Formats: sequence, C-alpha cells, structure tokens
Amino acid sequence: MGNSYAGQLKSARFEEALHNSIEASLRCSSVVPRPIFSQLYLDPVQHPFSSADVKPKVEDLDKDLVHRYTQNGSLDFSNNLTVNEMEDDEDDEEMSDSNSPPIPYSQKPAPEGSCTTDGFCQAGKDLRLVSLCMEQIDIPAGFLLVGAKSPNLPEHILVCAVDKRFLPDDHGKNALLGFSGNCIGCGERGFRYFTEFSNHINLKLTTQPKKQKHLKYYLVRSSQGVLSKGPLICWKECRSRQSSTTCHSIKPNSSVSSTVTPENGTTNGYKSGFIQTDAANGNSSHGGKSSTSSSTPARPGNYSLSPRPSYASGDQATMFISGPPKKRHRGWYPGSPVPQPGLVVPVPTVRPLSRTESLLSTPVPQTPLTGILQPRPIPAGETVIVPENLLSNSGVRPVILIGYGTLPYFYGNVGDIVVSPLLVNCYKIPQLENKDLEQLGLTGSQLLSVENMILLTIQYLVRLGPDQIPLREEFEQIMLKAMQEFTLRERALQMGAQCTPVSPGQLPWLARLIASVSQDLVHVIVTQNSLAEGISETLRTLSEMRHYQRLPDYVVAICASKIRGNEFCVVVLGQQQSRALAESMLTTSEFLKEISYELITGKVSFLASHFKTTSLGDDLDKLLEKIQQRRGDSVVTPFNGDLNEYVSPQEAAAMIPTHNLDLDNENFQIYQPQLTVARKLLSQVCAIADSGSQSLDLGHFSKVDFIIIVPRSEVLVQQTLQRIRQSGVLVDLGLEENGTAYQRAEKYVVRLDNEIQAKFEVFMRRVKQNPYTLFVLVHDNCHVELTSVISGSLSHGEPSHGLADRVINCREVLDAFNLLVLQVSSFPYTLQTQQSRISSSNEVHWIQLDSTEDMSCEEKLYFGLNEYSKSLQWGITSPLLRCDETFEKMVNTLLERYPRLHSMVVRCYLLIQQYSEALMALTTMASLRDHSTPETLSIMDDLISAPGKTKSGRGHMLIIRVPSVQLAMLAKERLQEVRDKLGLQYRFEIILGNPASEVSVATHFVARLKTWRRNEPEEWIPRTYQDLEGLPCIVILTGKDPLGETFPRSLKYCDLRLIDSSYLTRTALEQEVGLACCYVSKEVIRGSTVALDLSGKEQERATVSENDSDELLVDLERPQSNSSAVTGTSGSIMENGVSSSSTVDKSQKQPLTPSFQSPANSVGLEEGVCTGTVGAGETLKQECDSLGPQMASSTASKPSSSSSSSPGPRALPWPSGPAPGCRGLHTTLPPIVILSKAAYSLLGSQRGGKLPSSSSLLPHADVAWVSSLRPLLHKDVSSEEQSLYYRQWTSARQHHADYSNQPDPNSGTRTCHPRRLLLTGPPQVGKTGSYLQFLRILFRMLIRLLEVDVYDEREINTDHSESSRVSQPEGEPWPDIESFSKMPFDISVHDPKYSLMSLVYTEKLAGVKQEAIKESRAEEPRKRETVSMMLTKYAAYNTFHHCEQCHQYMDFTSASQMSDSTLHAFTFSSSMLGEEVQLYFIIPKSKESYFVFSKQGKHLESMRLPLVSDKNLNAVKSPIFTPSSGRHEHGLLNLFHAMEGISHLHLLVVKEYEMPLYRKYWPNHIMLVLPGTFNNAGVGAARFLIKELSYHNLELERNRLEELGIKRQCVWPFIVVMDDSCVLWNIHSVQEQSSQPMEAGLSSKNVSLKSVLQHIEATPKIIHYAILGIQKWSSKLTPQSLKAPFSRCHVHDFILLNIDLTQNVQYDFNRYFCEDVDFNLRTNSSGLLICRFNNFSLMKKHIQVGGQRDFIIKPKIMVSESLAPILPLQYVCAPDSEHTLLAAPAQFLLEKFLQHASYKLFPKAIHNFKSPVLAVDCYLNIGPEVAICYVSSRPHSSNVNCEGVFFSGLLLYLCDSFVGADLLKKFKFLKGATLCVICQDRSSLRQTIVRLELEDEWQFRLRDEFQTANSSDDKPLYFLTGRHV
Repeated sequence: MGNSYAGQLKSARFEEALHNSIEASLRCSSVVPRPIFSQLYLDPVQHPFSSADVKPKVEDLDKDLVHRYTQNGSLDFSNNLTVNEMEDDEDDEEMSDSNSPPIPYSQKPAPEGSCTTDGFCQAGKDLRLVSLCMEQIDIPAGFLLVGAKSPNLPEHILVCAVDKRFLPDDHGKNALLGFSGNCIGCGERGFRYFTEFSNHINLKLTTQPKKQKHLKYYLVRSSQGVLSKGPLICWKECRSRQSSTTCHSIKPNSSVSSTVTPENGTTNGYKSGFIQTDAANGNSSHGGKSSTSSSTPARPGNYSLSPRPSYASGDQATMFISGPPKKRHRGWYPGSPVPQPGLVVPVPTVRPLSRTESLLSTPVPQTPLTGILQPRPIPAGETVIVPENLLSNSGVRPVILIGYGTLPYFYGNVGDIVVSPLLVNCYKIPQLENKDLEQLGLTGSQLLSVENMILLTIQYLVRLGPDQIPLREEFEQIMLKAMQEFTLRERALQMGAQCTPVSPGQLPWLARLIASVSQDLVHVIVTQNSLAEGISETLRTLSEMRHYQRLPDYVVAICASKIRGNEFCVVVLGQQQSRALAESMLTTSEFLKEISYELITGKVSFLASHFKTTSLGDDLDKLLEKIQQRRGDSVVTPFNGDLNEYVSPQEAAAMIPTHNLDLDNENFQIYQPQLTVARKLLSQVCAIADSGSQSLDLGHFSKVDFIIIVPRSEVLVQQTLQRIRQSGVLVDLGLEENGTAYQRAEKYVVRLDNEIQAKFEVFMRRVKQNPYTLFVLVHDNCHVELTSVISGSLSHGEPSHGLADRVINCREVLDAFNLLVLQVSSFPYTLQTQQSRISSSNEVHWIQLDSTEDMSCEEKLYFGLNEYSKSLQWGITSPLLRCDETFEKMVNTLLERYPRLHSMVVRCYLLIQQYSEALMALTTMASLRDHSTPETLSIMDDLISAPGKTKSGRGHMLIIRVPSVQLAMLAKERLQEVRDKLGLQYRFEIILGNPASEVSVATHFVARLKTWRRNEPEEWIPRTYQDLEGLPCIVILTGKDPLGETFPRSLKYCDLRLIDSSYLTRTALEQEVGLACCYVSKEVIRGSTVALDLSGKEQERATVSENDSDELLVDLERPQSNSSAVTGTSGSIMENGVSSSSTVDKSQKQPLTPSFQSPANSVGLEEGVCTGTVGAGETLKQECDSLGPQMASSTASKPSSSSSSSPGPRALPWPSGPAPGCRGLHTTLPPIVILSKAAYSLLGSQRGGKLPSSSSLLPHADVAWVSSLRPLLHKDVSSEEQSLYYRQWTSARQHHADYSNQPDPNSGTRTCHPRRLLLTGPPQVGKTGSYLQFLRILFRMLIRLLEVDVYDEREINTDHSESSRVSQPEGEPWPDIESFSKMPFDISVHDPKYSLMSLVYTEKLAGVKQEAIKESRAEEPRKRETVSMMLTKYAAYNTFHHCEQCHQYMDFTSASQMSDSTLHAFTFSSSMLGEEVQLYFIIPKSKESYFVFSKQGKHLESMRLPLVSDKNLNAVKSPIFTPSSGRHEHGLLNLFHAMEGISHLHLLVVKEYEMPLYRKYWPNHIMLVLPGTFNNAGVGAARFLIKELSYHNLELERNRLEELGIKRQCVWPFIVVMDDSCVLWNIHSVQEQSSQPMEAGLSSKNVSLKSVLQHIEATPKIIHYAILGIQKWSSKLTPQSLKAPFSRCHVHDFILLNIDLTQNVQYDFNRYFCEDVDFNLRTNSSGLLICRFNNFSLMKKHIQVGGQRDFIIKPKIMVSESLAPILPLQYVCAPDSEHTLLAAPAQFLLEKFLQHASYKLFPKAIHNFKSPVLAVDCYLNIGPEVAICYVSSRPHSSNVNCEGVFFSGLLLYLCDSFVGADLLKKFKFLKGATLCVICQDRSSLRQTIVRLELEDEWQFRLRDEFQTANSSDDKPLYFLTGRHV
C-alpha cells in the first residue's frame, strides 16, 4: 500500500479505532464494516459508511469555486450559490463522537399566533438567502452575516446576523462561548442563547441546537452586489473543509434525495441517476444535459510537503490543509505538515515539495489538499493502486487529465503519476451574463451534454496528432464553437428543446469510431462501474508493456454507469505529451528550482557521463587534450586570417584591428515615433489634470524630477544610465550641472533588490520636501515580479517577491499629489486584469507601426514578433524563425532514455555537446561534421569565420538562452574549455549574461572594443550588451526572464532551443523572442516578396545585423544649451506651444556622417543608441510626416553614393541585383531565431490557421481566465482592444500585486489610481527614449506655464511725431510741472496695437511723403509679435497660479464662504446719460473695511479714499479698477505678488451676465457689476461708468471728510484703470560706459506694480496732472528713447486718472474701439496735462481669449447654418430695405463699417495726408489709408493749426450743441470732398443738417442715406453722405 510509516501507532489511537469498529459493526445492517487497519491506515478522518452509496457527480465543485480556489489560493465564493447537501449530512454525524443515532430533541412550542413557516422568522419575515440576496442589509458593527441550515429546508440557507466574537477565526479557534445574534427579518436584536434564536427563526431542530452545527457559512457579497454563500465557518481547528471543493472524495449518504432542486439557478449538487437522457426534467436549470454547469469534475489539486504553498500555474490549487481531525484522532496534531502514513492519497500533481526530495519523482505520498479531506471507506472499485516501478519500467509518467465526474483514489506508487487540471474548466460551463452570451453568439440554455463533451475531447486528441500537446485555450475555443453550432442549429430548427443528443448507449461505439482514425494514437476504454477500472487497466497495461511495443498517446477512460451517467478522464501516455503536460504545470520559479535540485543532488550524473564521449564514441576530454598538445602554445589568429593560421598568444593579444569608422556611439537623436508617443503621454497627463478630479494640478509645479525603477539586472541598470547620460535629460531638467551629471546619474536609477527600501525612502523624502516639483516614478519592465507583498512573505525565498508592490503601491506613493507613476512594459498583460490599478484611459499605446504605410517616412522599420511570424510566408530559403528538427529528434531520443530528468536539463546538455562538436568539426575534426545539426554548424561557422575575413576583426553575436543559472554556468565552463583547448580564445569571447552580475570581458577583447570606439578613456570597460557591438561572442543569457536588455546590431543569432513547453503563457513566450526584436532597413520588409538568401555565407554581414535598442532613439531633442550635443535635432521641436529653435536643417546635418563610405561596413541606417553612423536619410525621420509618399524617392538624393538606402521610386520592387553604387542586400537584417518545436508551433502560426498563436495563450502566469467561454483574441487587434479584452476576461491571482484591488462590492467599481499611467509598446521599440523625452517636454510645459508671451513691438509713427522732448534734465525721478506744461502734446499715436488705425493729423504729417507712409503701412504684419518671458516674483497672475503665499488672496477655504460676500446696490445720477445709474458691489467680508456703511441698515454709502498728504509705505493710495470680460480664468487679476502682498483696493468691473463666473473664480475680489443694459456694450461703457462712479464717490468722500474737518482738495482724486492683461512692470536706466561714451547701454529690471504706483503717486504737485501713465515695453527700447524721461503724449492700458480734473471730459460710452485715443485727444484739447513716465515700462500678456474681441456677426434670423461670412460693407443698408438684418449692436456695426469704408466714404482722403478728414469732437478709426484731423468745438480748447489746410472730408458723429454752422464755415474743403453725418435716428439726422446749414455747401441725394443693419428694436444709427460743391 505504499505505507512507509508502520509501527508507530499510539495505543490510544488503536483502542479508539477498535472501539469504533465494533460499535459500527453492531449498528450496521447490510455491509460488512471495513477492517480496523484500513480505517487506521487509509483514512485521515473516519466517516460512517452507508450502503446506499451514490457517487455524486460532484456537481458542487461549482466552476467558480474551484476556479477561485485554485487560481487564487483562497476561497472566494462570489457567485457560488450552490447548496451542498452532503456536508450537512456529514456534519450532523460528525458532531457526535460515536455513530449512535441522534438523540431526539423536544423543541419549545412557538408562542401563540406566531408564524411557524420554515424559512420565516416567528414575526413572519422571510429569512431565505434566495429572497434576501439582493437586499441591502444593515448590520451593527462587529456583526457578520452567516447562513444557518434548517433540516426541513435542505435547499435553503437562512440569513442571520451574529456577533463575530462568538465565531471562530480562520484556524477554528478563539470563538467566545455563548451566542449573540439578531434577526435579519424582523430586526429583533439581542438573542443571547442559540436555542432561543433557533426557535425564533423556526429551525425546528430534532437535536440539541448548537451554533457549531447549524451556523454553516459566512455570507459574502459578490462583485455584482449579490449576497451569496461564502466559505464554511471553520468551527473546529483546521476543519476548514473548503466548502464544496471536498466533494469528489466524499461518498454521500443514502439520504440524498433523487430530485434536483434548483436554487438561484444552479442545481443542488446532486444528479440522480435517471436524469441523463434527453431534455427531460424541466426543473434542472440545465435541461437535463447531465447538468454540466454545476458539476465540476473533481480535481485533486497540488500537494506540497513544504509548509509554504506553492504558486500554481494553470489552475492548480495552492493550499495546504492537513485534514480535519476528529476527537478520536488523538494521534494527528492539528496542522501538522506531515500526514499520517499510508493515507489514501489522491494523485499529486508535479509540485515542489520539501527541499529534500525531487519534484518529478515523489514516491512519498503527499499531504492531500483541496478537498480530499473526508475520505470514506472505499469500495474496491473506487481505488486505483499505482503499480510499483511504473516510471522505471515504462519510461513514462502518465498524466491523468481530469475530465467529467469524480476521480477515484490513487494509492501505492503515486509519485509515478500526475493529475492535471488542464482541461477541467473546459467541461464546467460557467454562468455568464446575457450580454456576454450575446457577444459569444450563444443562448442561455445552450450547454453541451457530457456525451458531446466526451466526443469533442476524443476528436480534439485525434486532431492533435503525434507532435502536439493539448492546450487549454485551444480546446476552449473548440467547445465554444461547438456550442455556437448547437445554437445555430437550434435557431434553424426553431425548436425550444435541444436537438436529439447522443444517447448514452450510442456513446461507446461513437467514441471508438472517432478514435479509430487516429492510427492507434488514441484508445477508448469503456467500463461500467467506475473510472477506477479504466484507469487501473491502463496503468497495468503500461507497467507490463515491453519497450518495443507502441503505446497509444492518449487513453480516454469512459465510465458509462447506469447510476451516475457518463464520466470520463484522459490518461496521457505519449512520451512527449505526458512530459510536456507535467512540466507545464510548474511555474518558472518552480521548474528552475527543480533543475537546480537535480543538479545539486547529482541526479544528472548519468546524463553527464553520457555526454563525456563525443558522438563518435571518443572520450571528449582526452580528445581535447590531444588537440591542445598538437597545437602547442600557439593560438588561432584572432582576426584577418583563416582558422588554420596560428600565432603566439603574445602576438594575438597585441594585434590591433583597424579603426572601424561606423561606430560613433554618442551620435543619436530622437525619432518621430518616440516624439509622438512622448506627446501622447504628455497629453494624457494634461487630461488627468483637466479631468476635474482634482488629482493633479500642473500649475502648482515648476520643476520635474524622476526616478527609474528597473528589475534586478545589472546590465539593465547600466543601459538605463547610459540612456540618461546620452540624452542629457538631467541637465535639461535642471537637476544636475553639466560637469557632474555623468556621475550623478546613478541616483536616478534604482533596481528592485534588497537595498531598494533605503534608496526609495530617500526618494520619498525628496517628494515630500519639494511640493513644487512634479516627480515621475518610472517603473520600467513593470510586468516582471509583480507579486504582492503578502505573498512575498510566503514565497520560497524569492528575493524580489513583493518588492515592486511594496514600492509602487505603498500608501505614500498613492497619496503623494506631486508624484506621477509611469509603468512601462512590453508585455503589460499582467497589469490589464479586472483588478487593474490603472484606468484604461490612462494607457498610452505605442503608435501602430504599419510597415506599408510608414515606409515612406521611416528609413528603418521596427521588426517585432508579428514580423517574425509573417516572415515565414516570405518564402526565403533561410527563414528568420527556424525550428531545428534534427535537434528535436535527438532531444526526444534522450528524453525517453532519461524520464526522471527535467527536459531542460537534457536539452541543455545536448546543446552544449552540439556547440562543442561543431567547434571541433570546424577546426580540427571534420569527421564530427555529420554529428552536429546543420543549424548549429552554420551558426558556429559564421561566428568563428567572420572575424577572419577583415582587418577590423568585427564579428557576430550569438545569444544562447539558458534560463537556469546553474545550467548556464555549466554551459559557459564547458564551451570555454572547448574553445580554449582549440586555441580560439582570441577569436571569440564567451560571456555569461547573468542579471545579477556585470558584463565581464577578457582584457584583449576590451582593448579591441576600445580601438573600434576610438576616444574612450583608459579605464573604459563594456557595461551593457550594446557596448559589445562588433565583438564576435557567445552570450549565454540566463535568469528567469529576459529583462529588457538591448543587444547590439551585431547580434545575428538567437538560440532559444531550451525554451519549450514550460513556456505556455503569452508573456513568457513572447519576451523570449522579444530579445531579437529590433529596427531593420526598410528593404528587409519591403523585399519580403523577393526570395532572399540570408544564410550569411556570401554576404559578409560583418556588422550588419542589428538589434537595436529599446531606444530606437534615445536622444531626446537635445536643447542647444548642451554644448556637447551635435545631436541630430538640437533645439526643441515645437512642443506644445513651447517654441524654440526648429530642428536643424536636414541638409546641414548630412555632412555629419562621413563614415558612410566605409566599405567594410554595410550598415548605413543605424538607429538608436549605440548606433553607428546616422544613416544619411535617417535624419529626415524627424519631420517627415509632411513629406508624404515622395519620401521614398527623395531619400535617393543623399550625399553618399554608396548608401544602401536608395531604393529608387516606390513602384520598383527591391532590385534583385545591387544597383550601381548600392551595396545590394547589405542592409540591417533582423537576427535569426532558432526555436524549440513547442515554441515554433505557437509563434510560427501556419497559414492554415490550424494552430493557435501565442496571442491566445493565458497572458501571464499571475493571472487567470475569468471564464472558459470567451471570444477569441485575434492576432492583429490593436493593443487598445487587447487591453480591454484582458480587462474583461482575466483576473489577478491571489499572489498578484493587484489582487487586493478588488471591485467595491456595493458599486462594483474598481479603484484606479488617478496619477498612474501605463506606457506599452513592443519590445525594443524605443520606450526608454520616449519616456525620457516625455520628462523633457513635461518640464518644458511646466516652464511654459511659468512663462508668458508678451507683446514685443516697436513704437509706430516715431518719424512724423512732434518732438515733445523739451529740455527736461535727464535722470530726474519726477517731471517738473513748470517745464512740463510748456511741452507740446504729441498728437501722434505710438502704441503698436494701433498700427492699423487712421493717423492723427499734425502739421508735421503734412510734410511726410505719402509714398513712404503708404509703403511702411502696407507691410504691417497682421499677427502681432510676441516674445516669451519668465514670470518673476512681481507678476500678475491668472487663476492657474497657486502658491502658498497667495492662496488666501485667491481661494476661499470652504464653500460656505461664497455667501460671505454681500451684495450692495449703489445708485447715482449721471448727467451724461441723463438718468439714474444703479451699480452693484459684491464685497467679501474681508474687504468691508475699504467701504463706509450707514450705521443702521448696513447701506453702502461710499468707498473710502485716502488723503493727498498720506505717506504709507505699505499701501498705494489709488483704488485699482480692472474692467474684464470673457477672461474669468485667463485675466491677470491676481495682483498679490505684483503688489508685494501689501493691502490694496482692487475692483473688478464685470458685466452682469459674467458676474457668476468671475465670482466663482475670484471669490475674494470686490466686484463692480455693470447694469444689465450694458451687457452688450464695449469697453468705452466700462471706462465711462468707472469714471462717473469714481467722481460721484469722490464727492461723497469729500462731504464725509469735510464734516471731520478735512479740506475738500485734500482727498486723493486719482484712480488706476488698468487692463486685465498687464503682467510685468520694468524700470529702465541708461548706463554711461566710460570707455565708449558714444554707446550707452540700457539696463532694465523687473519691479513690482506697488513700486511703480508708489513712485508715480509721489510726483510733486500730482493733482495738476490729468492722466499719468508709463510706456509699453519693447525689446527694441534704446537709450535714445529714454533720453527724455517724461513725454507728453498718449497713454494706454495702465493709467492714473485724475477724476477731479477730468470731471468734464468723458469717455464715449458707446465706443468699442480707440476709446482711449478719443479720450486722450479730448483731455488734451481741454488744456489738461497727460504725462508718460518713460523710465517705466509695462509688459502686456498676449491672451488668446476674451477681452474686447469682435462680436461674431450673425444674421438676426438664421436662414441656414452654412452662410457665407458677412462682409463689413454689409453692416449698413438703405433704410426700410429688404437687407439681412444683423444681430449686433448698432455702434459696433458702425465702427467696423467705418474701418473698412474709407474708399467709399472719403475717396479724396486716401493716402492724401496733406488733406485729412476733419472730425469734430471725436476720433474714429476710418482706416489706415486716411489721416484724421481732430478738432474740438469747445470754447477755449487747444486745437491743431489748420491754416491753409484743405480737408478732403468732414465727419460729424453725434454732434452736440457746441457744433454750430459758424464753426464749420471756418474750414476749407477740397472740391469733391465728402461728408458723413452720423445721428441716433432719422429725425435728428434731418434736424442736424438743417441746424448746421449743411445744404448750403454740400449736396445730398436721397439714395445717400444709410442705417446700420439692425432691426428697429436694436435702435440703428443713421448716416447721410454728401459731396462738397
């Protein structure tokens, strides 16, 4: 019986067992009880035995359950609502020690009138789970929902709330005695006794009520919010009989009823014998198809003797339970890791055990796990005794694939068989939601019968043939297709019932019929009683087999039992298949442990001794010694010579190769795809910032810092450091100085090893200490080792377990608001599960590189996994993906000979021998040639002969991938020994690529590398694989996974023959082939149609093959600050508005590549980091988007004729012979990949599509499929669709870091981390370059947020202005009123914003040549010039600025403070408007001190004004008014910094309809709200009301202060009116330079608004000035322009206005344009002083939104949407005409019309500045071609001298009574001059013409009357034109 543990029974145990046996025999009626010994030895726990054993179909291994159980390693019963009766039956009995019948229990009668219905409480409320599962149940804190079972309602669970202190913990301990519970139905609380409670809920017990017996399950909410049955309550120590997972080893009692009661849509776990034929039995939810869905075939899971659970791949269970002890089992301690001996053990799957025993051969029975926890006495037919020496005799370890039904017990030599759950989930049809079913094309009822499943399985096995192994994913698709077929047929027949199924009677012969075509590969055994018979028979046959007899590959055992229906399983006997299935059940870590175990324990010694001899039978070591002696001291010449040329070692070491010109390592650049992806990343970051979730505030940061976390690989760290150094990113981000950046780079790259914790804490401290720096945590290759911290503590000493989780998912990282996490991966599938922490919208995918479309742009194309697969169809003689058939045959022979060794060990030994013999065959022993596979021979030939052909000594690299470190070291030692003995140690290097150590290369090879690289420092050594460019070498690459290291272009061969059936997940397989992915010359792909022989003999591919880099381009647009960078694209490419120099002109860059002509090297088109020359056309990549398809031919015009990249016009296919001057096929080619058969069949998916591709495999070992029914993932879907697919159909296993991120049970939503992004792209495509570039443009964007575009324009009209600079001494801080008032006023407007405006006539203008002016004005650019300036600490800001200092100024702390502002009406009468004006003030509480309120009613009386004599250095006196419109976000209304934080009175003047927006963004500002009638008014109205209000307030304040004894003239009369775009203020001074007195310099510095205002307010006699202002900044300001410190001229945008002096001068409140020029001219003509301080200047920000923008002029009544734009000449029309009326204010239409109508209105004035148009009392812009002479009609006004001027026109605009006929008669007009009179309405137009006696001199016609194109409601303006006679 396989019992190795005899003789150690404790007597107590023996007595107890004896006692029980006697007792049982007395009670037992029919069956002879089991012998006492079998009870002791075979049962971990005895169980009463009943005669009517019905073996269940284990229906309750509900798919979900086992699935969760086994995949995640812990129970999660989200959807499992199956009720499992059998447990109750056992439980009831289990509780009593003996098997005596239960003692009847008399229950207290229920109170009078109470409800006694089962399932309801005494208050009549329903307690059944079925009815409460969707209810939201509120339970008190500390209570849990549990399920109770009533004997009368076996199919229902009753819901109760119980205090968890009275429930046990996970180990069955620590439950308080007693009870405390509440009734969920009626809400009654506080039941203190379980008896009382059981009465209340009507349990109606026949035995003593015990909570342990009747409270069965925890209840849990599923992700959909459904309350469902959860895990069993573990009442006894470790009795955790993981719920229904136990069933398959339990023989249920006779009490099982033979009906199936549905609950919640699944059957009850029992299928009685007669429900097996057609669609009978309607109450089974599965319509009688042998209820498949609820029946889960049993599966003994994995058993592990090691106390740490192993992490299963596939679906294996991963738990450790030693079985529930009974009281009578005193000898078995709870939880003991070693089971009692000789237990009946279900078969172990191949799992890691304790450290002392091998995995693959475990004769020791192992602890039963998952569910084999309650064995019963076993009838003989239910057990299988595994024959002794099965493996030794047959050479096969059979694998039993669990099928449908219950597996028997196995005991005996169980180590020689394996039970695999590979296909088990395919037979469990999951419950899917309707939408999923529709997506799959199924209907809910459409499930397969067991018979159909059996037939499908046999067909599948037949189809597999002798070479392939069964794949779960492939079979799942077959099952799905079969179901879809049924659905279609059902629809076609339109029958509700199913089509006639296969009857059980037909099954055996149909099964045999299908198997008969398999050429004896598939056998069918049909038995009647149990599966055990079939399996026993098969194993017996196997053990008696003779070696020459042929075994079938698969035996399908079917049990056609009358009672239980059909069951089946598959026994795999095929040599390859059984081994592959067994090995594929191990995870990578596990099989690597198994291998190291085999090596350590010396189990490989037989194999090793086999390989001690050569294939010819000679002793290998002796042979090599002999060869070495023959050779003596000399070695094969290192290069430039044949293999039979020998030199001395000293000579060999001293040989120096020629410089190879093509390797200029530093020369690299950024390419278009990387730029595009970096921009995609940036825009995603901006999207997060804009999302409104408040998770990222980009305006807060001024700097970018980063850290890059990489897996444990020394080479990867060095490679990343190299990229960082070469990219110059540290200097560009301002993190390091140019000199130190090289050394300091190391602190930015951290690898995930034990030291990470300390380094990471330092980083997190930096994050906390620098809140204004945005940190980016880049987690590169983030799919590697993504296990959770919790599982890490349980792991098998894996050093890196859980480290990534600890870093990336720690609380500090999640909470840091200034930290972005960027996860980067080529294989992101493990991050794309249902529990993913990354929102799918935050995934940035590499741009789809469609090889055909992009060819025109890209010189080089990416050659990845898809291209490798497609290359198989090119039909070239030497394919890029190969399978070495000869090698596979050799392997199979050896595997048969050594069945106990892991196949990778055998493969590795064979591979070492192959390479050794190939070396010997090529050098000394030609006789060995026939014993090496042609593949190996040609690789070695190429490797060792290439260096001999040239003086440069360059050669190829070969990678041999050996995942096991021990095997890799062995391979390196063996190959090195053979190489050295053959004298090839100077010919090529052998390098161990171990992630844990640095690259180590012999010194003479380092010297050679240095020579090729030229100017490397003395101490240089290679640190990355790319540094080995050109070195002939073999790299034996070891480690569990390849970690993203980049290989040089000289990589030519990638040997993956060791990667076989252990690599059956998509990530594992694809990342191996990812080693070879690279960029290749365009011709490779374009030429795919041409049959090409790349075997490599004829073409000296000396340096051709390229594996280039993860970085096709690491250089990230280097800015010019880096003097070292002669990189391709210095300067930045216009990066989100960050303009700087454009890329260097392509033509200039080409001469950078003189090395093109080097004939020795065939690579012109390198790409990437270590690339050699920049291929001449490669630089075009940058901006080629716009060049279109002509690019292909344009690349031909290159400086070097020898370039291989000019394929000529696109239409020509790749020329078959080299074109003249081209080097033909010498292009960068992808490496050749040699695969194992298993990998080849998945990757090289044949065209017939017969085989699955790697994309359909399980994406990663750490995730599991959610359902076996799912649509197929097509090979060519985009990575976005792929991500969504995996997010829907996969979930994280329990040890995965994302497992804890479960969806919220109530809402069902997952929590995604808002600041986490995922960048995915194929391997080696250039992701590192892309994210470094992203860091750079992110920084540039933040800086951009700290920069401002200000207008930078030269003053206009300086040549014909009056000289206003009268002798004012230089350097005076303030003007002297005496001398200043003598200055003439300069009427010309100099502000550049008015460059397209009518000139103001001066006498000087008359003398200027019109032509000159005409020329200069025509050139005016429409777009105004701006320049970018850094914001300083004195700038004015918009809402996007946040900082600690001004946040009180800006924000309100809580929403409640919105109401803290109060609204006050303020009414005054305006003489100008002739009516009362009511304005509203909104005054925040904090600003009330600036106002005066009445004592009683809080009525606003006035705004406080200071006195002229006040001298407070911490205040400015003038209130600041800022009119603003449409700029609630962008207006620069935050003056906190500009005012240096001092208190100041700032009022925003806003339109009524915009008030809510401004109030929302600027809650702490005082608002002055204009009346609603001004909603459409222009800026003139705002300025008019500001001035009127201020004057009214001045009067009120004077009256108030006069009562306090203060004189009226002492009140401060100035206000500041400034635009909302004033951003910075500067002070300028002229510096005399003594050496050259002629050239004085101009120094300017930034100052605050406070200092400017305080300086101006301190002007002596300030109250005599009407307006004071400062000049506009321009970079063209010269010392000459500052010669006069003060000018008397126009001022704009920022003025100090004296409201007292200008009381009678008004702004024109109708105006939209030029209101300030008009006001300045009026002020000046009234004799008032306007002073401009020239030593201050104002910078105005270019704001693209809001402000006084033009209205969009639309028709009042829209006829159709797509109307042509309305031209300015259509803004007016004849009165009463049918013209389209427009929806725009009349005044606006008029001003716009006048700007464009000068040719029509004033034809004589065009370019005739001697004869201007006379404008009385107004200045209107009538177009730049015309000059206007402004004349005031007021008495005593000062006007320009008009003597002798003949005017070309007269403009009268809304003239008042001051304009009279006499005034007009003073002026002379040209003959034909024109007149335009504008009035408010037609009658006033008539009156004006009569009053001014215009008809005397002017001629009018009826048709010359016009109106603005408004409707009469909008009060159009009317005007009349006429000619002078």
